[in-house]
This record gives sequence, structure tokens and C-alpha cells, in this order.
Amino acid sequence: MIRALALGLLLAAAPAAAQDKPAPPRPGNGLALTPPMGWNSWNKFACNVDEALIRRTADALVSSGMRDAGYAYVVIDDCWHGKRDAHGDIQPDPARFPSGMKALGDYIHAHGLKFGIYSDAGAQTCGGRPGSQGREYQDAAQYAAWGVDYLKYDWCNTGTRDAAEAYTLMSDALRATGRAILLSICEWGNHKPWNWARNVGNMWRTTGDIYDGWQGKKGYSWGMLDILDMNAELHPFAGPGGWNDPDMLEVGNGGMSDDEYRAHFAMWAMLAAPLMAGNDIAGMSEATRAILTNAEIVAVDQDPLGQQARRIADSGGLEVWARPLADGSRAVALLNRGKEPAAIRVDWTAIGYPAKLKAQVRDLWEHRDLGARAGGFETQVRGHAAVIVKVMP
Repeated sequence: MIRALALGLLLAAAPAAAQDKPAPPRPGNGLALTPPMGWNSWNKFACNVDEALIRRTADALVSSGMRDAGYAYVVIDDCWHGKRDAHGDIQPDPARFPSGMKALGDYIHAHGLKFGIYSDAGAQTCGGRPGSQGREYQDAAQYAAWGVDYLKYDWCNTGTRDAAEAYTLMSDALRATGRAILLSICEWGNHKPWNWARNVGNMWRTTGDIYDGWQGKKGYSWGMLDILDMNAELHPFAGPGGWNDPDMLEVGNGGMSDDEYRAHFAMWAMLAAPLMAGNDIAGMSEATRAILTNAEIVAVDQDPLGQQARRIADSGGLEVWARPLADGSRAVALLNRGKEPAAIRVDWTAIGYPAKLKAQVRDLWEHRDLGARAGGFETQVRGHAAVIVKVMP
């Protein structure tokens, strides 16, 4: 019933054709069949981006094992822009990117990585650089010429533009280049993109920006738990080719404890969220590297079934989240929002298994089999932490 409702909403959001007959659904672009993984410059570096930083990050993605763990995209966020040339083609800031974007893209590709860039649907980006409004096809052609594989498309200075129209226009412009370019829609969930963005983009922001904290609001930014809550009921809309995007990871940026970062990473994996690291890869600690490269938790995020987790139990900040995996097993996260340790239990009947089933349980942080359990599983969870297990019948 939920899938039928989601499909109905998507079709209802499609533009009308002649005689008010709905247009056929847009075909997908074949990208992001699992949630995109990579790195974005904004959370750590904001506008302080240049060619040296991007090259250093590409090097570190390889040497740290991040690339081999699945982190493919190197995305330069806002403030890379210079002026447009005499033909109106956007150019990089010559002081920050003296070699040019084509050479930088070639460097990234030579490392077995993919090249991402940022623009905005308005006249200017959020950082006051030239936006793409009115030049969508021209900018898309320039990005393709540079070898761009990923476009993050923001929503500042857009005036009265219609979001679905604006993003569909850029989507069409990217497709017209003939290059496979992933489109990341970043309009902060204001226009409920989950209702219309599938096959327009490959991922769509569902909230305002994340900040590096456990919970609370700062300006237009939200803590990790707040963003998790805003995504809890959006599970019908995620799936291969199009993903709810709760914003980039803050793991390793210093505002949370390692337990809180492990919970952050585990819950993003449970959400089938894009895993876009936002830290200084070249300077990260071993604890941060171990979180981001945990192969068993990355595998949950990348599971080809592509079903986002649901919150199936909530008792005073002690929560159980679960998602089915392609092999018939379940990923289960036991989240303790409180400060004190507490026991959290999941019953097999709550995740679609018979009550008497003896299922194997594996702790994905500890990389340890916990044996067969009948009826359910219970464990102590530290405060501000999450245990994530795989339950296998």
C-alpha cells in the first residue's frame, strides 16, 4: 500500500501533456543504483577551496583506503567560480584553480575517482558566485567538457522560480550533453522533492543543512538526530536511482564524540543515504578512518534492494530501526538517544520473522558473530550511541 501511494504521488507530480493527459514517467539516467558515495568540500572547508586541496584529497582518498571502500566522487562545493568569459562560459577562479577544471578533473580520474562540481539554480550561488539560471544548457555543456561526473545544484537566489521546473531544466541540460552526470538536488526539502524528483535527479536533500552536533538547531542548520527524525517517514520514496539525502557526513569534524559519529554513520547507512564524507581526508584520525571505511556498514548502505530503514520502536529515546536486505536478512540499529547506557531489544516478529526463529546475529561494529538467538535480540547500548547488527535467518 505504501509503495502504491508513493507511485501515485510521483505520477501526480509529473508535468501535464496536451489535453491534460499526464506525461509518461521520465526514464532514469542509469546512475546511482545504490546511494552515491564520495567526498564534498563544504562541511570542513566551506569557501576555502583550491586546486591544492582537491588534489591532496584525491591522493588521500586512495592512500587511506576510502576509494577502495566505495567513496568515488570528489565534489568541489561553492566558491570555485571565477567570472564568465566573453562567450558567457563559466570559468574557475584563476587564483585558486590555475591549472583549470579540465586538468583537475583529469587528475581526479587518473586516481580512479569521479569529478563533482557545484552550481545553483539562481542568479548567484549561496556564496555569491555566478549561478546557472538562464544558462543551464551552456553550463551543462561546460561541465561535460571538463569531465564532470556529478553536479550538486543548490537553491539560493532563485526568487519565484518553481523548483520542479528549475531542476527538470537542468536535468534535461545534463542529459543533452551525452555525458553521464549525476544530479544532486539541493533545495533543502522546501518543495517536497521526494514527490517529484525521482528521475529528475538521483538524490534530493530533504532538510536544511546539517551541523556537527548530536541534536539541536543553529540558524538554518540541524543536529544529526533532528535530521534523522525528518527522514523517518520518507522511506517510501527511496530506491535504486533516487535517494533521500539527509545531507553530508560530519564524521571526523570534531563536534561529536566517536560514539556519536558511529551512530551518525550507522543511521545514515540505515537510511540508505548518500555517504558523502565532509571531513579533512588527508588529516583524519585512525578512529575516523575506521568509521568511514567499515565495510560491513557500508554494505548495509549499498545493499542493492535499496530499502530505507523504518523506525519500528521508540521508548523514551531508546529506538529500533530496521531495513530488509537483498539476501533476506535484516539490518537492525539499536539507537540510544539518552546519556546513560540502556538495554534495547528487538523482537523477531517486529522485523518480519517468526517468533520462534533462531537467527544468527552479527555485530557490524565489532565484526563479531554473536550466535543464534531465538525470539529476538537484546543488548546494552551506551549513551549517545548505536549498535548495528545483521540478523540472518
